[in-house]
Order: sequence, then C-alpha cells, then structure tokens
Amino acid sequence: MSLPPEKASELKQLIHQQLSKMDVHGRIREILAETIREELAPDQQQLSTEDLIKALRRRGIIDDVMKELNFVTDSVDQELPSSPKQPVCFTDRQSTLLKKSDGTRMADSTTMLSISDPVHMVLIKTDIFGETTLVASYFLEWRSVLGSENGVTSLTVELMGVGTESKVSVGILNIKLEMYPPLNQTLSQEVVNTQLALERQKTAEKERLFLVYAKQWWREYLQIRPSHNSRLVKIFAQDENGINRPVCSYIKPLRAGRLLDTPRQAARFVNVLGYERAPVIGGGGKQEQWCTLLAFLCRNKGDCEDHANLLCSLLLGYGLEAFVCVGTKAKGVPHAWVMTCGTDGTITFWESLTGHRYIHKPANPDESPVAEQPKPLYPYRTIGCVFNHQMFLGNCQPSDSVEICVFDLNDESKWKPMSEEAIRSVCAPGATTSLPPFPPLCASTIDASVTSNEIEMQLRLLVSEHRKDLGLTTVWEDQLSYLLSPALASYEFERTTSISAGNEEFQDAIRRAVPDGHTFKGFPIHFVYRNARRAFATCLRSPFCEEIICCRGDQVRLAVRVRVFTYPESACAVWIMFACKYRSVL
Repeated sequence: MSLPPEKASELKQLIHQQLSKMDVHGRIREILAETIREELAPDQQQLSTEDLIKALRRRGIIDDVMKELNFVTDSVDQELPSSPKQPVCFTDRQSTLLKKSDGTRMADSTTMLSISDPVHMVLIKTDIFGETTLVASYFLEWRSVLGSENGVTSLTVELMGVGTESKVSVGILNIKLEMYPPLNQTLSQEVVNTQLALERQKTAEKERLFLVYAKQWWREYLQIRPSHNSRLVKIFAQDENGINRPVCSYIKPLRAGRLLDTPRQAARFVNVLGYERAPVIGGGGKQEQWCTLLAFLCRNKGDCEDHANLLCSLLLGYGLEAFVCVGTKAKGVPHAWVMTCGTDGTITFWESLTGHRYIHKPANPDESPVAEQPKPLYPYRTIGCVFNHQMFLGNCQPSDSVEICVFDLNDESKWKPMSEEAIRSVCAPGATTSLPPFPPLCASTIDASVTSNEIEMQLRLLVSEHRKDLGLTTVWEDQLSYLLSPALASYEFERTTSISAGNEEFQDAIRRAVPDGHTFKGFPIHFVYRNARRAFATCLRSPFCEEIICCRGDQVRLAVRVRVFTYPESACAVWIMFACKYRSVL
C-alpha cells in the first residue's frame, strides 16, 4: 500500500520539526567542516556524499536520528511515496519499507523478506522539444540485499526495450543496494533464494490455473453463439515488456488524495494526458501494447486503453461502480472507454480521451420502425466485454451493438461472468509476485503563472516575427490581453464540469473595450503540451486564426492570452486565445 499524499506531507513536516529540534543541520555543518579539515588531503577540496555519510555514521548522528523518529503505520506493509519524477531518469517509487510495530524499530529481515513488491524502474527519453519516449521498464527484485554481508550488494541488470523491441537490449545498469539503517541480523543467501524460488513457483502455478480456467470459459462462451468468436472479448493484454497479463490486473481503486477533488476533475486529468498509439513497424493493424500505470504516468501519454484503465481506477477510488469497456468506434476501429453504473440503474459512458460523458438509453429493437427511438450521442458502435479489478463479463446478447445493448450485468443470459475467485487468485494485491504495484499520484511541479507568462511572451515574439515577414507592424494591447483571461478560465471550467459560466461578464467587458466602429475577433484553442512554437504552427493552420494574426486595417491592436491549468503528474491544459480589434473601413 502507499501512504496518502496528505499523510506523506504530514509525515515530512513532523520529520522536519524533529530534525530542527535536534539541530541536525547544525551538527552536519560542523562535521562537514571538521571532515574537510581533518580527513581530506590538502589537494582534495571536494567532499563526496559517501564521505559525508561515513562521517555522520562514525559520530552516531544517523543512529541518533533513527532512534528519535518514531514511525507508526496502520498496515503491515507501507511505503512512502518518492519525490516527483524527473523528465529524464529512472523513476523509482519504491521507498523506505516500514512495518506495524511499537514505533521504535524498523521491520526485521524476516518480515522484509515477505514483502514481495518489486522496485519498478522506468527509463524515459526526452528530446529537445519535450517529447517523451519510453525506453525501458524493469522490475527489480531487491530482496537479495537481505542476504548480503553488511546489508550492501551490487547488481548488474540488462535493460530490454519495450513493445516490438522487448527482446532487444538497450543497455546495462549497475545498481548498488544498501539497507538504511543496517539490519540487526542478515539472512543467509540460501534462505533468500529459497523464498524467491517458492514465490516464483507459486505465482507460476496460479497463472497456469487461471489460464486453464480462461480457456474453458472461452469455450463455453463460444458455445453460446459461434458468432461470439468475432467479438472483442479481451481476457489478456501485453504490457510494455511483452508479458501477457489478465486485463483485470491493470485496474485497481486509486485514490488521488487532495490532488483531484471530483470524478469529473479526474476525467479531465486523464483527458489532458497525451494520446499516442503504440508504434508499428511496417504495415498491418494496430500494435498490441497496454502500459503499466507507472510507465504511462512517467511519459505522460499512452493509448486509449491506458487512459481508460487509469480513469476506471480513479472512479473506483471515488466509490463508483466503474468498468472498462472494450469494443469498437465508427468504421470498426477497436477502442476502450469507461462505464459507470448508478444505484438507480443509470449507465454513463466516460470517454477518457476527451473527458465527455454520455448517458446510455438502449433502443428497443422490437419497436415499430416508425416509433421514435433515443438517438445515441456517443461514438461507440459495438461492445465485447467489460471488466474492472474484480469482475470480467463477456457480452452474450444476440447483438453486440452498443445502441441496443442492455447493461444489466447481473443477468447471466446477457453477460457471461468469469469467476471472481479465479480473478482474485491472480489480480488481487499481493496475489502474485508478477503484478506491479500501483504508484501514488504525484503533485504537479509546474508553476502555472510562470509557465503561462513564458508561453505568452514566446507567442508574442513569434507573432511579431511572422507579421514582420509579411511587412506588417505589430502593436500589442495589454489591457485587451488581460480581458481574455475570464474566457479561458470559463472554457476550462466547462471542460471539467460541463457547465458554462462567466461568458456574460466576458462579453460585456469586450463590448466596453472595443470602440464604436471597430471590429473584434477572437480565437481560443486548447493544447496539452507547452511548446509555444509547435502551438503557433498549429494555430496558423486555422484560417480564422491566421486571419487574426495577419490582420490588416486601420488602428489594428493585437492581443494574446495564455492560461496553463496544472494537474497531477505535471500534466496540464494550455488554453491560448488570439484576438484583434481594428477600425472597419467599409
């Protein structure tokens, strides 16, 4: 389990207070000065982190701090969330492991040996334009350090590529593991190896039994109706490492702490994460690749399945009955979206790529052709199955058309369920060692005001240069730019809540700012990236926006306003509005 963000913040504050009370910072400075004077050679002016740690340990500072800090947790296995991810790095969210105790000691080696969660490391490449690429994803078995002498061990692991390159080596990583504080008693390497071997054997047996069950379920599903063979019933999906996992293992109730306040805000957060289909080498259909949650969050973009899995997990965390739906859109394109079932029977579809919500009202196929039927507003055409972390159901109705589908999931004549016990055996937390732990969401590291101002200044420069190339002068009006802010805030509020508000005040302010005989034009546009040059090039492809940027006339005044709205994991919604006012000469 992961510590909620609000608890982590409280814990950090308590630790800071304790360190200040003990004057740890002052003692460290004294030791630092003393070490530089006494222990370093005259020609050596640099003090490494390792030298400082050794000096602190010799003087008992680390032991004193650990004795004074009393950790009390509410669960057997607990981990603290790590600091926010960096753009290009290994992202490691496995932190200090604690146990439920009397608050005076860390978990012993035997208890830690039973903690089977691996350390998930993700390697991301970021280019000069800010575009991210997933390079490698690796699960590190860290427990070998429990059997090493002095609690220190070094490992060399080979990192493999992802997707179609999952069998191609991308590099070697040297890792040093060390226990802090040192264990009172280490285990023999034979005990550690035996435990790991038993866990692998147990996991393999559970996965084998689930595969046997899944094959039997599929045979029974085809016996209901042979045409079911063509439906999109997805029981397994490959992750970024090419490993087949039950689709239910990609879902887990996820709480956002204080980072997201409502389910609709969660939908907006998922929506602003970038969309990118898995790359395909050569021709053919869509490449199969579902990402683990950490890999998806680290690169801030993914396919429709990644978005749907995250949104479903967040909605489950808000206490809703949510499922991922697998089916098709127009022209038979495979797609995944989210469905929630209300206590009153209302079925709501959530499109994770746009944040739109649709109420589903099934049409009656037995009605007269002249009878008025509800017209679907959603883009979905067929549905093969629905699933979450506990349930998997295959659509066994005569037609898989979403328009006439009845979502009574308790009716086994319409939906064939998988055994929930079988799903728990391989998908429940801690059921197998092959399941990656879900990371907590990290708060945004973006300063919205600063970023908004930077993008706005860059766009002003780009517009001025573009108009100069056309032989036009550029006069900016700061007041008009400022008046555009309420509109951008209103647009984002509407995207999040589906409620329009504030337009009347904006329109009234613009009417007052534009003199009689003048014309005002405005063009708002929305992006999920912060590259000003890329956004400007996109805007110029719009004839209406180009007309504003290249405006000619008498007393032309230009305005541009940028508003960045930040979300967890440094995702953001960027609203830009170009405007101009000029004197009409006709």
